[in-house]
Amino acid sequence: MAIDVRDPSPEYLAFWREYHLCTLTTQRPDGSPHVVPVGVTYDPEAGLARVITNKSSTKVANILAAQRQGGARVAVCQVHRGRWATLEGRATVRTEREAVEDAVRRYAERYERMPAPNPDRVLIEIALDRALGRG
Repeated sequence: MAIDVRDPSPEYLAFWREYHLCTLTTQRPDGSPHVVPVGVTYDPEAGLARVITNKSSTKVANILAAQRQGGARVAVCQVHRGRWATLEGRATVRTEREAVEDAVRRYAERYERMPAPNPDRVLIEIALDRALGRG
């Protein structure tokens, strides 16, 4: 079922605020999918999803390679029993300290723990254009 990215139902938004690990799917340079577990925060007001990660990760390399070729289309998904939710959009890698710190704060709020300091941490920011799910 299609959902308005910027105006999700209260149930959909509540699901994205619960503690659930997610997956991030990026595309490798050969076109095959690369799927990894991640923590995701969803900000419908800004139309963004955020993932914090290490700058040397394969997901970051995949996004940077795709950006040079017109854009990195990605999806994040979470599942719990019969409920599922997917957010899709274009990803960029951000390194600005303020943006990364904001993403870390949002992560700590959702996942109820502050991640360990990491000087190589970056932010994958996803400009959302599609949301799907069933609750």
